[in-house]
Amino acid sequence: MTNATEIRPFHIAIPEADLAELRARLARTRWPAQLAGTGWERGVPVAYLKRLAEYWRDAFDWRAQEKALNAHPQFVTTIDGQDVHFLHVRSANDDATPLLLLHGWPGSVVEFLDLIPLLTGEFHLVVPSLPGYGFSGPVTAVGWTDGRSASALVELMDRLGYDRYGVQGGDVGGFLGPQIGRLAPDRVVGVHANAFVTFPSGDPADFAGLTEDEQRRVALFERFQEDGSGYLRLQGTRPRTVSYGLTDSPVAQLAWIVEKFQEWTDPAVELPEDAVDRDRLLANVSVYWFTATAASTAHSYYERFHDPAFWAPRDRSTVPTAVANFATDIAIRRFAERDHTIVRWTTFDRGGHFAAMEAPDSLAADVRAFFADLTR
Repeated sequence: MTNATEIRPFHIAIPEADLAELRARLARTRWPAQLAGTGWERGVPVAYLKRLAEYWRDAFDWRAQEKALNAHPQFVTTIDGQDVHFLHVRSANDDATPLLLLHGWPGSVVEFLDLIPLLTGEFHLVVPSLPGYGFSGPVTAVGWTDGRSASALVELMDRLGYDRYGVQGGDVGGFLGPQIGRLAPDRVVGVHANAFVTFPSGDPADFAGLTEDEQRRVALFERFQEDGSGYLRLQGTRPRTVSYGLTDSPVAQLAWIVEKFQEWTDPAVELPEDAVDRDRLLANVSVYWFTATAASTAHSYYERFHDPAFWAPRDRSTVPTAVANFATDIAIRRFAERDHTIVRWTTFDRGGHFAAMEAPDSLAADVRAFFADLTR
């Protein structure tokens, strides 16, 4: 009989039959026509996606990426009825600070492969697949809100015996990190966030005296709401409907994710693989495909949209918080300071939303500096 709190070893081993099926599905893709005179503004161009899909089918080496993931100790444990997969990479320094690393959407633990070696000198790293994502597998019940996921991750750190730890996260991880701090303020030494989202209060005075850079970020947010949030609306309102194509067609899943890597990475580059390594990008997409978690991750947006607690006013967090703002990020410090105790705010001119993949050196240096100040 399995102990309810047991932590079980985990090893990624995608069956060869699944690899063959992926290649066969890619070969049978029914492609739409490209409308003349259009580019990325209407979605991923057909010619570009064909080239990337052909590379995924014929040249991409999943086994190499699988080996890179399996180079780190991995485990799974069941929390609140849901399996939670995680990498657990302990530092050679026994006194290192435990650090929970949280990915977002459309990310996975693959995001952190190049960041991990830059942090293991100072940190014991716990890198989970968020509930419903990747190797944690699809959630099996409704109600997996951000608050419930945050509670599960607090329980994970408790099971590992970490009574004081830091949290770093981006995108969804940037929502979960502060929630974990609010749930366990006596245990969380600090929260570091990138791809952070802040909201104005509704008072027009919020926008008085914004710097030129802050005005640019407000404009980015407004443009996202007007022209870049289609995926958000679909996943937040009709997740099951959109999930059929993502679960059945690898090209649909590829386009769904690659579009965001094109829009959210460093604007100084043209194509997603100019910002992140192409094989890492495809490894991330492959995780979604092989684990069939497109539907589950879409449902997490529905939960967020329909969770009164997510939108309700909350007390200002007392946990020291740092924000790393990269080129495509939209966080505004004065908005963040209403809800968080901001003690560090760093702006970078290189890298974008997927900072752990685009600029792991810059992100790692900022994380190290923040927690060094808190723990010395």
